[in-house]
Amino acid sequence: MSIEEIITLALAEDIGDGDHTTLSTIPAGATGRAQLLIKENGILCGIEVARKVFHQVDPSLELEIFLRDGAVVQKGDIAFIVSGKTASILQSERLVLNFMQRMSGIATATRRITDLVKDLPVKLSDTRKTTPLLRQLEKYAVRTGGGINHRMGLYDMIMIKDNHVDYAGGIAPAIDRVQDYLKKNNRQLKIEIEIRNFAELDLALQHGGIDRIMLDNFCIPDLKKAVELIAGRYETEASGGINATNVRDYALTGVDFISIGALTHQIKSLDMSLKAMNNKQ
Repeated sequence: MSIEEIITLALAEDIGDGDHTTLSTIPAGATGRAQLLIKENGILCGIEVARKVFHQVDPSLELEIFLRDGAVVQKGDIAFIVSGKTASILQSERLVLNFMQRMSGIATATRRITDLVKDLPVKLSDTRKTTPLLRQLEKYAVRTGGGINHRMGLYDMIMIKDNHVDYAGGIAPAIDRVQDYLKKNNRQLKIEIEIRNFAELDLALQHGGIDRIMLDNFCIPDLKKAVELIAGRYETEASGGINATNVRDYALTGVDFISIGALTHQIKSLDMSLKAMNNKQ
């Protein structure tokens, strides 16, 4: 789904059969200006999405942009000024804020954690724990904050998780079926497998046929040992219960990737507001 389609559906959800408050209080030809006021320190994200919202509501709205995505912002900063029909600004306001506050919150949380390990070679990634239909926006926010995207969905990578292993009857049958499927369907996708313990790790290392091993919920000493066993053979990834308080300890094990679902599903939106401006401003 494109960003434009997301915006269309979101506007329909919010406006319904009309913004009756604006229709009843604002003269049809009234014009005005409003500024996006940052009310909390963080990382800005969603400027171009805001532009698309304003343009879809009313192509005649004009945007004067002062700050771009990825900018470090502080309380009191002004990100942009929008001008044009007052009714159009009011109808756009909530959707612009909903997108930008959430995206900026994700970018801020991501930057906070990536900064903790920026001197190490590890890469921090998101997961599929995203808001339905907003995945591309939330994953863009992760990239804006300095993280990487693990995969966009079920279609662009093979991820053999614990349930796949259990339903398939084990590590080896699961990998064999994946290899057979890819060959029959002429597809080239990277293969990752989730490992829960050293017994499963031993089976995966013996069997091969994979690109990356995800070590799920390993304690730090066990993770370090597992990474040493895998070193030079496959990419390694750590997941499960990793956050700002322990991410550096996990990164110091030498693991290649750390995936953190909380980057998109346990964040606090960044506080901001769209404030009307008088003629003197």
